[in-house]
Amino acid sequence: MFFKKKSAKKTYDKENLRPVIKASICNGEQVAGFQDIHTGAFEEVMLISGSGDLDEFMRMYGIEGQIEKIY
Repeated sequence: MFFKKKSAKKTYDKENLRPVIKASICNGEQVAGFQDIHTGAFEEVMLISGSGDLDEFMRMYGIEGQIEKIY
């Protein structure tokens, strides 16, 4: 029997972090994560291979709306 693993909803510090997608200009690779609004430091969470991965990232952290893309 196969069961789909339920992923628990995760949280992040909404006052100090903002969700962003970091995209490479060279090869187009995209990584979802969080950027510190004070220092600009980026913390990777997951590689985005397709729209399903982005949807999963947004669902995991309860993010709604558009996510800014940084380069």
